[in-house]
Amino acid sequence: MSFVYILTNEAMPGVIKIGMTTQGVADRMRNLDTTGVPLPFECYYAARVDDMGRVEKALHTAFGDHRVRQSREFFRLDPYRAKAVLELLSLEDVTPRDEVETEPGDAEAIQQARRMRPRFEFSMAEVPFGAVLEFARGEGFTATVVDDRTIEFRGERTSLSGAARVILQELGYSTPQVQGTAYWLYEGQTLDEWRRELEGVGAYGEEE
Repeated sequence: MSFVYILTNEAMPGVIKIGMTTQGVADRMRNLDTTGVPLPFECYYAARVDDMGRVEKALHTAFGDHRVRQSREFFRLDPYRAKAVLELLSLEDVTPRDEVETEPGDAEAIQQARRMRPRFEFSMAEVPFGAVLEFARGEGFTATVVDDRTIEFRGERTSLSGAARVILQELGYSTPQVQGTAYWLYEGQTLDEWRRELEGVGAYGEEE
């Protein structure tokens, strides 16, 4: 079996890891959780593929101008962009459905790091009230922006993360906490990418 994965890490905001493995994706994530990494990796998307070497090379080439270092598999890139390409080459979605922990307290550590980031507001990304958002995983889920911090989803007001968590649970994922801005799209881009661009950060992390 061969797999290609897209990982994120809250300790490295704006950076993703695109790699391959013949072992289970969850096992690979645990192996990457070494003493040199402050927080565990999270899997944004993983796929079973025919030829992992060919697929990984194609992704590395496609996003080569976003690479942090040529000798590393890290890219300053919105994970949704990488997923859109990998999905086309996928035989099966193998994104872990359950929370992957190396040790107790991993999920809490990730969530604490998220709370330290500035809170997202739609005005900072110039997303107008009344705008329709699309869920990044597909499946036809949409939501409407109500005010700076609230959306309407299925007739109820909630947060980006709250709505994303409900959808992911319905899709079979047990992830207790998610970064909502990475899972909702406005005009084809994640809200996280919109925010970074309007903060004057181009190429997903490189100053313009």
